[in-house]
Amino acid sequence: MALMPKRVKHRKSQRGRIKGNATRGNRVVFGEFGLQALEGGWIKAQTIEAGRIAAQQYVRGEGRLYIRIFPHRSITSTPLETRMGKGKGEPEHWVATVRPGTIMYELGGITEQQAKVCFARLAHKMPIRVRLVRRNPV
Repeated sequence: MALMPKRVKHRKSQRGRIKGNATRGNRVVFGEFGLQALEGGWIKAQTIEAGRIAAQQYVRGEGRLYIRIFPHRSITSTPLETRMGKGKGEPEHWVATVRPGTIMYELGGITEQQAKVCFARLAHKMPIRVRLVRRNPV
């Protein structure tokens, strides 16, 4: 089931631009390994769910998966072959806005080799370039 917010203040949002690097959500906090975005972009709710399923199938019961992004933004579109001038289209799907440096998924309770294989499977599903990062010892 695709993620989406329970309720939002505004149903339709403007496109905007993704500028700069992530200042929040750019450190591995919950697990030992993280999947970090190297580019900015929109990640669809369906893509987040596909990544969750791929990671969950690999990890099975031994590790713990944390999803650090949530699709808050609605993307609208008008139907094909519709004439101009009838206003903005209806919300079609929901996306998470990701800046470069954002940690998208985290894994805990597994070895680094297992995390590499798991995140390699996840990276194939992502529309942006990603890399594996390790938690910094504090």
